[in-house]
Amino acid sequence: MLQPNCKNSLDDWLSWMESCHPSEIELGLDRIRKVADNLSIDLSGSTVVTVAGTNGKGSTISYLQSIYLQAGYSVGAFTSPHFLEYNERVQINGRCASDQQLCEVFNRINQARGEIPLTYFEFGTLAALLVFADETPDLVLLEVGLGGRLDAVNIIDADISIVTTVALDHTDWLGDNREDIGFEKAGVFRAGRPAICGDLNPPDSIVKTARELKAKLFQSGPDYSFLEVDNSWHWKGISSQGLAVEVESIPLPSLPLPNAATALQACQFIPLEVSFEQLKQGISSARLTGRMQKITQTGVNYFLDVAHNPEAAEHLNKQLSQLNGAKWLVLGMLADKDCQSVVRTLESCFERIYLVTLETARGLKGNDLQGFFSEESDTRVKQSVTDAIGEIKTANNVPENVIIAGSFFTVAEALNELEMDPA
Repeated sequence: MLQPNCKNSLDDWLSWMESCHPSEIELGLDRIRKVADNLSIDLSGSTVVTVAGTNGKGSTISYLQSIYLQAGYSVGAFTSPHFLEYNERVQINGRCASDQQLCEVFNRINQARGEIPLTYFEFGTLAALLVFADETPDLVLLEVGLGGRLDAVNIIDADISIVTTVALDHTDWLGDNREDIGFEKAGVFRAGRPAICGDLNPPDSIVKTARELKAKLFQSGPDYSFLEVDNSWHWKGISSQGLAVEVESIPLPSLPLPNAATALQACQFIPLEVSFEQLKQGISSARLTGRMQKITQTGVNYFLDVAHNPEAAEHLNKQLSQLNGAKWLVLGMLADKDCQSVVRTLESCFERIYLVTLETARGLKGNDLQGFFSEESDTRVKQSVTDAIGEIKTANNVPENVIIAGSFFTVAEALNELEMDPA
């Protein structure tokens, strides 16, 4: 395929980027750092927060984005993957970067890289950094794609680094135990700068790495905490001056509460003034695609949740306890996830379960997914998420609540189907 130029469409660029590197993932910073140096990327005009972790990265970024937009600051956010459009990955003040903007920075990257090969994610990371360097928002939020230490995002020395949680995931790349995975994720910490860990039981490697890097570690539990009280919650933490600080009577958020607590601790070190009222408003208004996202059609509530690993499935299980009556599930997963643990957590919550095939390189076939369920479960294999939703819409005695979960790919297909066919 010929190399595109700035006049090509975004789809042309994305197709070319997928084809120009032999592997989807190639961890390491040498190649991307050389290209970044050629581009003279400068984020010194922004406060930068990097967020790593197994679960909770997206909601932590959503909280911070919402708080600082509420306070009137400009905010850039780089997240992945996207659901419907690539532009979702790069946002300024909650608005997606335009096709033209992305094509222009992709062209600059391609000119600067020379013969240096870049993966799809590395191209995307550099594109986001260029957009932020051009726009100079007050705050830049960067989500790590995989691990931390060797992830493309880690070419940037963040002012504040966060590790949300550490659990077994991506074991082929990060290691098969929490200590190794914690070491990789803690690689985003920087000497002399705040490092925040939201895991209540972090592996020793988190603390050890922070100590070796001379980062200032603040942990959930010893340093900051939260307490749910009636229909609100209270937060206690440590200010940038090392003093105790509290925020009381915060409205309960729609996203996970532990990540809100982590975001509030990060706020103590972001040098942008925010009032307690703006903190509360930002927390309560934070939303995130694919996290118990509710779409109601013809009297049925479809809840979309990525829940793609055991920890996320446990959180979904807790959310399900708040929904009354019978529930059905549409589940599609990737083959390299811990399907057995996810199934063990969710199986007993549903009267009927549709198992679907994800048409992607790592997708698991619906028939293979069925093998993780007991014979007692009412499982039905469908070719796709679209097919499952279609059958549900014509079925008798459909319950009020249908959950669609298991992967970003599952949720993306469901979003496309439910938004395209709102009947």
